Amino acid sequence: MTMKAYINTSTDPYFNLAAEQYLLDTEDGQIFMLWRNDKAVIIGRNQNAYAEIDRAYVKEHNIAVVRRLTGGGAVFHDLGNVNFTFISPKSEDDLLDFSHFCAPVVAALQKLGIPAELSGRNDMTVNGRKFSGNAACVYNGKSMHHGTLLFSADLSDVEGALNVDPEKMQSKGIKSVRSRVCNLKEYLPDLDVIRFFDYLKSEIAPDASYFSDGQIKEIQKLKDEKYGTWEWNYGVSKQYAKTVKKRYPFGSVEVSYTAENGILTDVKISGDYFGASPTKELEEKLTGKRLSYAELCAAMPDADKYISGASAYQIADIFLQ
Repeated sequence: MTMKAYINTSTDPYFNLAAEQYLLDTEDGQIFMLWRNDKAVIIGRNQNAYAEIDRAYVKEHNIAVVRRLTGGGAVFHDLGNVNFTFISPKSEDDLLDFSHFCAPVVAALQKLGIPAELSGRNDMTVNGRKFSGNAACVYNGKSMHHGTLLFSADLSDVEGALNVDPEKMQSKGIKSVRSRVCNLKEYLPDLDVIRFFDYLKSEIAPDASYFSDGQIKEIQKLKDEKYGTWEWNYGVSKQYAKTVKKRYPFGSVEVSYTAENGILTDVKISGDYFGASPTKELEEKLTGKRLSYAELCAAMPDADKYISGASAYQIADIFLQ
């Protein structure tokens, strides 16, 4: 199948996340987009924005906070990053097939002599150090995979802007964010980020086009109505009677709920996991159920549909901590 490709010249994080949804809404077939963002923290679809960022640091350094459509954890973008998006008409069964979509990027880097490889759940690494995080979702009957490549990013901003879960770092045996990540420029000292961007374009999408004025107008409208709003990026902060967080191999899951007489009356589930269906559907299934393993598990036999890799028992176990 022929792939249609776009080079997105905008560096506005709100516009660029809107551009991904615009392509999902309007294009068919295989789609690729190459792009860069100005300073921003891009948070996963199911994450609590307030928990993921250092609010004082983000405000002081004028860093945008934008929520994306995909699950997974928060990542930092700046003009030293190069970002890529693949959209495919594939089913949710391919949601976590990161190797397929990362392969063209890995091949392009290896051609430059960088020993890049896909590592763990959704990272790309070189010599054990991460330079790329990737995420995915199913939306509008299509799958979207996207990732960010650290080329010459300000690693002090990466560490300052993100509130990294200490349990996540501990599970990987790593003492700091900076020790875990690297910039590709360390391996490509003769390139700058613009030449690196152009190289990826020539290797992956040599016939790419640019957005038309009409497309830009529609994307801007989506930005103004959704991706640039407080409601989308932060949402209403709500108080719950109890909050419990647990880390599994498939990601962290945080459950907040209120119960009356042992029956769930309000449920919120967040975390850096992936899922093929909206978490809100799972929250609705659990609301009104008793706080017992039997009833909670019976309500979500398809837990893996919402939190990929999870069993009903694992999710119920969080509620009953």
